[in-house]
Amino acid sequence: MVKRFLYSQKVAPYVFVLPFVLVFLIFWLYPLASSVEMSFQKVMLGQSAQWVGFDNYAKLIDDSMFLKAVMNSVIYTVLTLAILIPFPMMFAVLINAKFMWGRELFKSVFFFPALTSVVVAGTIFRLMFGEMEGSLINSLLGLFGVEPIKFLKGHTTGFVALLSLAAWRWTGVNILYFLAGLKNIPEDYYEAASIDGASTFQKFWTITVPLLKPTTVYVLTISIYAGMAMFVESLMLWNGNNSPQNIGLTIIGYLYRQGIEKNNLGFAATVGLVLLLVTMIINLTQLALSGLFRKES
Repeated sequence: MVKRFLYSQKVAPYVFVLPFVLVFLIFWLYPLASSVEMSFQKVMLGQSAQWVGFDNYAKLIDDSMFLKAVMNSVIYTVLTLAILIPFPMMFAVLINAKFMWGRELFKSVFFFPALTSVVVAGTIFRLMFGEMEGSLINSLLGLFGVEPIKFLKGHTTGFVALLSLAAWRWTGVNILYFLAGLKNIPEDYYEAASIDGASTFQKFWTITVPLLKPTTVYVLTISIYAGMAMFVESLMLWNGNNSPQNIGLTIIGYLYRQGIEKNNLGFAATVGLVLLLVTMIINLTQLALSGLFRKES
C-alpha cells in the first residue's frame, strides 16, 4: 500500500509541492502570524508579554522619527528606480548591439560589484566619501579647486553616497535581466522596421521598450522591495545606525533601533507589519497599472 501510495499519479503532485508548502508555512506564514500577535503586545526580552491593544500603532503614527524613516526610504526607492531601470536598459541594448565588441567582458565588469559583500562595499564607499582631503572623492574634487565636502553629514550629499553605492552594486544585475529580455525579442521585428526606414531611436522606443515590459515590471517590483528594505548599506556607510540628524535612517533601521537597540520587540513587529503593508500596496498598485492582472481578451 505504501508503494502504491507513493507511486500514485494523484499523490505525486502533492509530494513535489510539499517542500515548498512546508517552507512557506514554517518560515513565512508562522512568523507573520507571530508578528501580528506581537504587534498588539509589549514584548521585551526577559519579560512576559503584555497585551496593549492598538497602542503600538497609535505610537507609531505619532512618532516623527518613523515618518522621517519612511520619507528617507521612499526618496531612496524613487531615486534608485530612476537610476537602476533606464540606465541598465540602455546599457543592455548597447551590449546586445551587433557592433559591440567584448560584450562578455562588459557583462563581467558590470556584474562583478554584485559579488562584493555589502559590508565590504559599504566600508569602501565610506572611505571614498570621507570628509578628509585624502579621501578619493574629495581628492578628485580638489583637482578642480573644490574644497573638501562632508558628504556623510548632509542630507543631499549623503543620498549621493547612498545612490552611488546602489548604482555601483546593482547596475550589472539589472543589465543581465534586460539582456535576458532582449534575447526574447525576434530579430525579424528590427529587420522589418529597418526596411520601413525606422531610425535606431524609433526601433528602441517602438519595439524594444514595449517588448521589454515583462522584464521591466519584474525589475521594478524587486527594486521597490529592495529600496524599501534597504538597511545594511546605510549601516555600513555611516558606521552605525545613528547617522547625523538621522539622514540615513530607513524603515528597517528604525525597526532595528526599536527592536534590537531598545529591546521593544512588540513595537518593532508593528513597524515590520506596516513596512510589509506599504510595500505590498505599492507593488500591487504598480502591477495593476502595468496590466498584469488584466484578463487577455
